[in-house]
Amino acid sequence: MNTKFSHTKSLKNNLIIISDGSNLDWADNYLSPGEITVLSKGLQKEVKSFVFPKAINFAFVLIAKESHDEYRTQEDARLAAADLLDKLEHYKIRSATVINHSNLNIVAAVAEGLVLGNYQFLKYFNDKKAKANSLKEVKIHASGMKKGDFERLSHVLESTCKARDMVNEPHSYMNAPNFSEEVKALGKECGFKVKVFDKKKIEKMGMGGLLSVNQGSMLPPTFNIMEWMPKNAKNSNPIVLVGKGVMYDTGGLSLKPTKNSMDYMKCDMAGSAAVVGIMMAVAKAKLPLKVVALVGATDNRPGQDAYVPGDVVTTYSGITVEVLNTDAEGRMTLADSLHYAKQYEPELVMDFATLTGAAAYCIGPEGIPFMGNADSKVKYKLEQSGHNTHERLVEMPMWKEYGETIKSDIADIKNLGGAYAGHITAGKFLEHFTDYPWLHFDIAGPAYLHKKSGYRTKEGTGVGVRLIFDFLRRYLD
Repeated sequence: MNTKFSHTKSLKNNLIIISDGSNLDWADNYLSPGEITVLSKGLQKEVKSFVFPKAINFAFVLIAKESHDEYRTQEDARLAAADLLDKLEHYKIRSATVINHSNLNIVAAVAEGLVLGNYQFLKYFNDKKAKANSLKEVKIHASGMKKGDFERLSHVLESTCKARDMVNEPHSYMNAPNFSEEVKALGKECGFKVKVFDKKKIEKMGMGGLLSVNQGSMLPPTFNIMEWMPKNAKNSNPIVLVGKGVMYDTGGLSLKPTKNSMDYMKCDMAGSAAVVGIMMAVAKAKLPLKVVALVGATDNRPGQDAYVPGDVVTTYSGITVEVLNTDAEGRMTLADSLHYAKQYEPELVMDFATLTGAAAYCIGPEGIPFMGNADSKVKYKLEQSGHNTHERLVEMPMWKEYGETIKSDIADIKNLGGAYAGHITAGKFLEHFTDYPWLHFDIAGPAYLHKKSGYRTKEGTGVGVRLIFDFLRRYLD
């Protein structure tokens, strides 16, 4: 995380003052009479942010007016904080303290906007110091914010930034073996257990879905198991997270046909980055829940022994799959992970994948299509978390008719549906490998951006980490 994040009681710093603008009783403590006049006149003209240079430091004022839509208010605060970063950079501000004269949810939202908007991935620049943003530290001065609330916020921001790092790494580094080494290191750092199966073990287990995608690669696959099993867990059976771990996707022999479509396929492991980030946050926050994460990792290449359209693959579950397109590879790897999850007798399984272009075309980068058979209470809580974090969810139907399109003439199922609703037919494929409460999240739209959008920086966004951490934190309420 580029930005150090801490709690403070001191006001000897550059100040970011949050107000709803309803009254200015607080202003005498920070601003001169003339500055208060400027502020008052600006409010009448609906100005949303102000800069007041001081002899030693600065006072920045953000107006975060509350509306009937609390979720929109919080998102507007995140976006306003991200916009403020340009001013902080202009004045080369290194450290700033956020002061609350609004509600605590808005304070947290401003912190998210500042920290996530200030994120940079500079690892491979020779002049990284010159390119680095000036802001190094964000402090919170908010009476009423409990220590636990602040720590949870800090953990989830750190974990989101780590998920972004993993997506932004080039495949020259973030391949399947190196991914597993990263996961092992994070397990030691954060406190969750890690087991990694090598290719020999994967072959012995018969994980045909993962192995088929790996056939064209020079690098071996790995199967990664992360477990957080605290003694004070309130759930007897774990919640299992499954991430798509295709470290790079060429499409295999069904080489990606559209212009520039392969250029950013290092992002095809964003689902695995999300579940790693969630595990980080859960373990650091010591949530009293049993949580497991599973990732089958490989790249998908058109190598000498690559699987071909027309092949029939026997998956780990024993279900046979006719391969019609080797670019529909994510569902092949997820099939084995979803079947492996059965041994935990899970309370709930959620999988995350940049699975289909159809999902991105459906609602773009503004939300996540999801689907599955979990009960309505779980879905409702997830949708609430989607609004809380602005990682919004749209439920898709899983009608029986969609399943008809993946019936095969020579195998149990095929890995490609018809011309329509490709994100739903992909979900119907995954459904075959589940026998538990399950939800599928297709994050192809918001996982990777080609230009900055507010506090969502260009390239990896870390989508899913904040959403699911918020859901898990409130899961047993």
